[in-house]
This record gives sequence, structure tokens and C-alpha cells, in this order.
Amino acid sequence: MKETKIISDKFLDLSSYITRERDSYSNANPYPHIVIKDFFNEDFLNEILKSFPDLSKMNSSEQWKNKNEVKFGNNDYSSFPNNIKLFFDFLNSNNFLQFLQSITSIKEKLVHDPELNGGGLHEIKRGGVLKVHTDFNRHPNLSLDRRINVLIYLNKNWKEEYGGYLELWDKDMTKCIKKIAPTFNTMVIFSTTDFSNHGHPDPLNCPDERSRKSIALYYFSSGRPEHEIINKHKKNRTYFKNREGVKNDVYEKKEKFKDFLRSFKFYKYMKNFEKKYLRKKKE
Repeated sequence: MKETKIISDKFLDLSSYITRERDSYSNANPYPHIVIKDFFNEDFLNEILKSFPDLSKMNSSEQWKNKNEVKFGNNDYSSFPNNIKLFFDFLNSNNFLQFLQSITSIKEKLVHDPELNGGGLHEIKRGGVLKVHTDFNRHPNLSLDRRINVLIYLNKNWKEEYGGYLELWDKDMTKCIKKIAPTFNTMVIFSTTDFSNHGHPDPLNCPDERSRKSIALYYFSSGRPEHEIINKHKKNRTYFKNREGVKNDVYEKKEKFKDFLRSFKFYKYMKNFEKKYLRKKKE
């Protein structure tokens, strides 16, 4: 694989870029992240955009349509066009993993997700939303901790009035600290913790013939710092959050009794047993 065909010429010397920007990533507000423009070769990414399928017309796609999220996603690697497969192969390669390891300063070894759980191709059409949330913090099937989100946007000539900006919110959900336009060849990398509140909470206002297209990959490690998790016994799921001053912004699933049970080791043991043996039999 020739990476020079995928990475933009101005990023071929990644070591220098990492040296310059590593501290910026770690010290970013409201949580560690970086926004990188034009990281990928423009011609290569143009071909990715051309072959990006209409996810609403693919049998392998999944649709979400509820108060918290209205969107399409597809993580079926086998259904991707060949050049998009090539792109994912690069983004899961040892070289790109080493770049993520270095820019984020994460000590635990990062690995890619062979199942693309929650990742893959994402598409949001007019009226769609993804309310502010924190992501699941453990891999649903492997004994791994989710550490990094990488989002790559593919939207040309994106106007401000279309909306769909990625919003990064503070820990207490009192204010949006940063808004990132989902424009073509913009890559966002951020640390995944129980405090990394993000989303695009207002309905997309683009023309009917347009959509917000992105590629998402999540990276994992075995083990993580304890301070990144609120309560390791809570259910491993996406937590949607109400924005300050917006009444009934999201549907918040209340599980106080289950959270109480999850504080006991026996309950956790039984749930792991169910996942490992009983659910597999049903499948």
C-alpha cells in the first residue's frame, strides 16, 4: 500500500507534525482532541466521495429514527466499494495506529476494531440529528476499552445554514465549547471517555438532495485510566444528554435500579456469562 496516495504531501513528515501538535491535543478544551484539515490526498478522497453509497438504499445499512438520533449507518465492510475498503485498511493499519498512539500520548497500546462496531459509513439527511452524547466505553464483544474516535467528513461546499456542525460540550453540559464544520477533508480525532460530550443536536437543514456524509472509526486498548470513567459498573451504552436551557432535548434512559445491581460483582459475572454463552446460542 502506498501511503503517499492516501496522505496529503504536506503531512508526509508525520513525526514533525506530531512533535508540534501533541501538546495541543492533550491540552485541548473541553477534552483532548484535534481538528486536522486536508490530511488526506485530495484526489484520493474525491474518489471516496464519488463512491460513497446512498446508505438509505443499502440492505446492509441500519437506520435510527428516534428522539435522540435520526441517521443511517453501515459497518458491513464486505459491502463497501473497493476503494473505501482500501481507505479503511489504511485507517486500521499499523502506521496509522502509530500516528494515533503518538498524537494522543495514550500509553496503552491502541488496536483497531475488526467489527467496526458503531463505526463505518455514516449519513444524515435533511431533518436528521445526533443529540449530544457520550459513547459506549467498552467494546460490546471484546474485552477492550474504547479510547479514540476518528471522524472524517466528506461534504463539499457545505454552507453554514445547513447546520450539522460537530459540537463539543463541557463536562457539565452547560455550554458548547467548540463547533466544527463537517467540511470535506476535515478529520477530527478525540479521546473517548465518559466526559467527551459531542453530537450535532439540531436538525440538519441542508437541501433534500444533499446529506451529511462521514466515515467513523473507533480504536481500543486493553485497560485505561480509571479517571476517564464515571462508574465502571454502569451499563456499557451511549448516554444522551440534555443541553442546558433546552427542555426535553433528549430521551434519557433511567436505570437507577439496574445501576444499583451493577455495583455487585455477582450481577456483572452473570451478565458476562449471558453475553458469552446464552446470546451466542440464540444467534
